[in-house]
Amino acid sequence: MKNRSVISWVSIAVAIASAVGIFFIPEYRLWFLIVLIVNLAASALFKKQYGKPALTVCRLLVGGLFIFSSFTKGVDPLGTKYKMLDYFASYHIEWLNEAAMVLAVLMILAEFLIGICLLTNVCPKIATIGGAVFMLLFTTVTLFDALYDMVPDCGCFGTAVKMTNWQTFYKNLVIDAVLLPLVLNLKSVGSRLKSGDQFLIGLAYAVLFTGFEIYNYRHLPVVDFMDWKVGKQMNEQSGQEQQIYLTFKNKETGKTQEYLSPDYPWNDSAWMSQWEFVDQRVVGGAGYLGFSALDQDGDDVTEMILNTENLLMFTSHDLSKITEKEWNKIRIITEKGQQRGYTVVWVVAAMPEEVEEMQNMHPCMSEVYYGDELEIKTIVRFNPGLIWLDNGLVVDKWSAIDFNKAWERM
Repeated sequence: MKNRSVISWVSIAVAIASAVGIFFIPEYRLWFLIVLIVNLAASALFKKQYGKPALTVCRLLVGGLFIFSSFTKGVDPLGTKYKMLDYFASYHIEWLNEAAMVLAVLMILAEFLIGICLLTNVCPKIATIGGAVFMLLFTTVTLFDALYDMVPDCGCFGTAVKMTNWQTFYKNLVIDAVLLPLVLNLKSVGSRLKSGDQFLIGLAYAVLFTGFEIYNYRHLPVVDFMDWKVGKQMNEQSGQEQQIYLTFKNKETGKTQEYLSPDYPWNDSAWMSQWEFVDQRVVGGAGYLGFSALDQDGDDVTEMILNTENLLMFTSHDLSKITEKEWNKIRIITEKGQQRGYTVVWVVAAMPEEVEEMQNMHPCMSEVYYGDELEIKTIVRFNPGLIWLDNGLVVDKWSAIDFNKAWERM
């Protein structure tokens, strides 16, 4: 029996080794697929060989992965919302768009509860079943992503860890192989705590993590995994010429087209309504980390923005959603900033006609430049946002809710 139980430990070891290999040597994906399928089958065939120690390790591994995944998304729930919108568009279920934010918060919360309950052995049976449902969904969706490239990046680990679609699918197979023994040995999974105590603990987990998500939504991520993090020098260059290629997809036909930035019809409202940004690639030096901004004539002003002292840059990917209360805050910051010698500019994802209309209504919106919607969303998650740059150094940034902190610090 002791020798037979070795099979369970070998299966767990193979899963862990495969996870490492998938990340560092993705070119061997066919071999990994074979190994992972065999390992998944072994987990099912030898389910009776998993004793309590092996099941405990499986529970801790799955719980830890779910917690890590939910944390990287919970720290940036808006990023998860944007990713959901990509999926809704790919699967032609845009009628869910209005509910995307709520669905993002609930999905991340459910993922966290599965992970923390498995890790702390609270309601382990329910958490195991929940994990199985999640993994069935995630494995199916990421298989379609890998086969048909429906969404370039699934966002499974938020912006903290970037993986290709095939790597993501294989990663899910690894989790499946460790989770499956728990599902097949559900009777052996249990907690010594009373059911009432487990419910109260689970409820406390839910309340605390929901508060964590809401805070990050309102006040920007407490841990910023994106390029535009505070303290980052954004104008570092390698000295090599850099070219940025942007890929757009036709919303009706699904056809993709790649353009060398800024040589695409960004100021053509008809074209922009038919095409959506899906990906970008950078050729050459490190440049400005993919960021580019244009003036109304289409001239690149990126270098000017990233080489100006004490520059306050408002960002907005949707000007129509800025409230009057937020405009009042913007006016105060603009006036105080200019009085104290700051340069105040805007970078927006909008048509020139919309910008002109907003400038007539709100004169504080003076110097406006144009950027890609996706790039703007990575600068400051909130709409509108504010970032303080000093010769390309990110000094600080704020959501509209915290704009009062900006003028207090200036």
